[in-house]
Amino acid sequence: MAVDNPVGRDTDHEVRAGRAAQVALAALADERVDHRFKALPPDAEGLTVGELAAERRNLFTGGFTTPVLALSAESVEHNLALLETYAERHGLAFAPHGKTSMSPQLFARQLERGAWGITAAVPHQARVYRAYGIQNVFLANEVVDAVALRWVASELDADPGFRFICYVDSVRGVRLMDEALRAAAASRPVDVVVELGAGEGARTGARSAADCAAVADAVAATSTLRLVGVAGYEGEVPRADGERVRAWVGELVALAVDFDKAGRFADCAEIVVSAGGSAWFDAVADVFARIPELSLPVLKLLRSGAYVSHDDGHYRRLTPFNRVAQEGALQPAFRLWAQVVSRPTPEQAFVNAGKRDAAYDLDLPEAQAVRDAGTGEVRAASGITVTGLSDQHGWVRTEPDAELEVGDWLGLGLSHPCTSFDKWQLIPLVEADGTVTDYIRTFF
Repeated sequence: MAVDNPVGRDTDHEVRAGRAAQVALAALADERVDHRFKALPPDAEGLTVGELAAERRNLFTGGFTTPVLALSAESVEHNLALLETYAERHGLAFAPHGKTSMSPQLFARQLERGAWGITAAVPHQARVYRAYGIQNVFLANEVVDAVALRWVASELDADPGFRFICYVDSVRGVRLMDEALRAAAASRPVDVVVELGAGEGARTGARSAADCAAVADAVAATSTLRLVGVAGYEGEVPRADGERVRAWVGELVALAVDFDKAGRFADCAEIVVSAGGSAWFDAVADVFARIPELSLPVLKLLRSGAYVSHDDGHYRRLTPFNRVAQEGALQPAFRLWAQVVSRPTPEQAFVNAGKRDAAYDLDLPEAQAVRDAGTGEVRAASGITVTGLSDQHGWVRTEPDAELEVGDWLGLGLSHPCTSFDKWQLIPLVEADGTVTDYIRTFF
């Protein structure tokens, strides 16, 4: 659900920024196809990406080499629409985490589907976002890098429509930020949210309400920072289950209520309360729905990112839509096609895709389909299992009745989108019949 940015904007400047973003996105189609991009047809070298896309080649017969990663056009569109309607239904604003895809084309489609902005993890990602005109950036980390803060200050100074929010979770961090911003002669304060940690042994974040209050006091003592809310990541709750996650999100909401009663948001137009990864956003939505009326409007900001492609492993198991089936279901959009290059025994085969091509940090790829080298027929990958990955080889075990020969293409489902996107700079967007309609550029 789109939410108005409370920061005053110059309309003409906003229009210019929008046009500049469109120009930057359009320029992606002008990039030349060459050896930098894995799997693209060798005979396409010298064409622009836009010219190649206009040819609407077939993934299997259009000259692509293996391995090749494909992204389903239909599944991406389905997933974008599903989270848009979910956020609207639950009264949530949405800043999907851009670290998943680092693709300006997908960011643009997420914004078209009502996203408030895009979440970043590190300053480099925010720089990519700004290069493609993202006006609202939520950086889910404390930024203490003086060079990065100088860049943030310059962006804020140059663009009155740019809104940047980041975490603070320590008094020392606040001091470092203040020093860097004063040295940069920042003219606009940087908006910050106090990060509440998800418990002992969790990741970042102040560990208690008292610690959070101390951080907020440190922010109030500066002129370079402005406290606008609270945030955290429920995916780090120890031994996470629905009850524990809801309890922690309740603590986050209580912190916002306490801060509001203490007048800590007096300089704001709205109060930001943010959580929500890709595994527990249903619990976040449940608790956020019960946020009491505060002194200002509340921006309930969800940050799930993996939904755009979903997957065939980790998030297939963890997605909240497994628990709230009436809300719909995400569709896995990735399929990695590799070719059988060796069949040394009846029980073993090797394909030409490995760790450089496929995510493997959470699960091994899942054999799903075989495209026959002779007939082009696609059949289910029955009795075929990926058992390991080398740098450039996939180890495959085959049952006695499995049909798999040298030259066949093996279609693999992948687990963990974040470590799938980052191995490919240009990813074919493919329709169900194999037609490649576009190429998704990534910037990792």
